[in-house]
Amino acid sequence: MELLLVGIGTGAPGHVTLEAVRALREAALVLVPRKGEGKEDLAHLRHAILRDAGAEAKVVEFDYPVRDPALPYQERVARWHDAIADRWIDAIARACDGAGAPDGPVALLVWGDPGLYDSTLRIARRLSPAPKVRVIPGVTALQALTSAHAIPFNSVNGAVQVTTGRRLRDHGWPEGASTVIVMLDGECSFQALDVPGLQIWWGAYLGMPEQILDHGPLPEAGPRIVARRAEARAAHGWIMDTYLLRVGDGF
Repeated sequence: MELLLVGIGTGAPGHVTLEAVRALREAALVLVPRKGEGKEDLAHLRHAILRDAGAEAKVVEFDYPVRDPALPYQERVARWHDAIADRWIDAIARACDGAGAPDGPVALLVWGDPGLYDSTLRIARRLSPAPKVRVIPGVTALQALTSAHAIPFNSVNGAVQVTTGRRLRDHGWPEGASTVIVMLDGECSFQALDVPGLQIWWGAYLGMPEQILDHGPLPEAGPRIVARRAEARAAHGWIMDTYLLRVGDGF
């Protein structure tokens, strides 16, 4: 079986590359996750991308499993990945009526890029027999964020570190970094930082009509971002956001 992992950007239909369109047209089957009540937009967007691409593949939806918060973090994630792989296998079997692999590639539409803080490649390694995996890169949240704010990704000759909210909370500002970009942060971990002159550039729903941006000195912009993030999540039922931290004006 060939498995296509297709990066679809961060919500803007224009993020879908011509290579991604060709891959979606090749697919015989597309798996679309349902991520729970209030998050239907994420499935609807994937269906819209398939329509715009002219894909004629059979589409099968599957429900995402829930992580067990009682488990230690690493075990919790590993078991969650195992459960997702099982859902993929079940969805493929349902699509084929028990007849084995589909007559052509199986595709998954991956938010952002399959290679950056996304677990789809790790989940694919759990399938047996191992599929042939082809990755189609997508626009990342990092690219979408810096483009939306019209700032460069790095300062001149400066080191960039991409990290998670969990690591920022646990370890603070990374040594030697002049720019830090934070992903997967549901707790606004920038609130724990005390770095003089630190500025923040934040964005949610990047590329979508609902896009929200804010930036400024962290002591001033931080409380605004916390409030706006909470309001947006309550309004939409979900949120995807990221932010960049840098000492200086962004350049």
